[in-house]
Amino acid sequence: MGEGKQCIKAVTFDLWETLLFEKDGASAQRTMARCKNLTNAFNKFGLDVSTEQVFSAMNETVNSLLKVWDNNIDITHAEQLNLIIKNTAGESVKPKKEWITELSEAYISPIFEVPPYLNPDAEKVLRWLSNRNSRIGLICNTGLTPGTELRRFLSRGGVADYFDVLVFSDEAKIRKPDPEIFCLAARTLRVRPSEIVHIGDNLKSDVWGAKNAGFRAIHLAGAEGRDKKAESDPTSLVSLSRNLGQLEKAQIAPDKTITSLAILIQTIKEMEASG
Repeated sequence: MGEGKQCIKAVTFDLWETLLFEKDGASAQRTMARCKNLTNAFNKFGLDVSTEQVFSAMNETVNSLLKVWDNNIDITHAEQLNLIIKNTAGESVKPKKEWITELSEAYISPIFEVPPYLNPDAEKVLRWLSNRNSRIGLICNTGLTPGTELRRFLSRGGVADYFDVLVFSDEAKIRKPDPEIFCLAARTLRVRPSEIVHIGDNLKSDVWGAKNAGFRAIHLAGAEGRDKKAESDPTSLVSLSRNLGQLEKAQIAPDKTITSLAILIQTIKEMEASG
C-alpha cells in the first residue's frame, strides 16, 4: 500500500439483518412454529400441555434470557432448553435423556421451517473479499437459534466456506457489544483490531461494540430485509435488540454508513485510500 493508505486485513460481519434478511412477520411465525413443535414433543412424552401453555413458558424463558443478555453474557442451547422444560413442565419434572434430542429439534427447527434469506449482495461481497485474500469473520449474537444450526443454515446457503472464523455468542458465552467478543474474533483471525472493519445493522451491538474493541465500523442502515412487524412490537426480541439503553445516538459514530451491502466494496476501497 502507498504512503497514507492503510490496508484492511480482515472484515467481520453481523449475521441477522446484515447477511441474513427477514420477511415481514417471520419472527412471530417462527415463534409460533417453535411453540407448536414443542407442544407436540411434550405431548408425545406424556406431558399434557397446550400450545398456549408453551407460548407462556416461552415468554418466561425469553424474560430470563433478557436478564442474562443485559449483562452481555450468554448461555448455551442446552441451558435454554432446560429453561423451557422447567417453565413448561415445572420443577418437579426431570426430563429423560431420550427427550432431549427431540425437544432440541423442536426448539431449533423453525429456522428451517420459516427461513430467513441471504442478502442478495452477500455472496458477491464475500467472493470479492476472498479473492483479495482478506480474512473474513462472523460475529453473531444468537437468540433462540444456536450457532450449530446457524452454521448448518449458512452451509446450506453455500456461503459458510467463505468464513475463516464464525463466532456465536452461545458458544463464546459473550454477547455484543462487549468488546471481548470482537477481541476473540480478532485473536482467532490473527489480525490486529485496528486492521479489521466490522459491518452490522445494529448501532449499539455492532458499531459501538466494534469501535470500543478498536475495530473500524460500518453501519448498514438499509430498510430492506427487516421484519417491520417485529420492529413495531416493543416486546419482541427484534425490537429490544435495537434499544440503545443509556446510550445516545450521538455517542455512536460509525466510520461509514451504507444503505446496501452492494456499496461495501467501494466503501472499503475508500477507507483504505483515506487511511
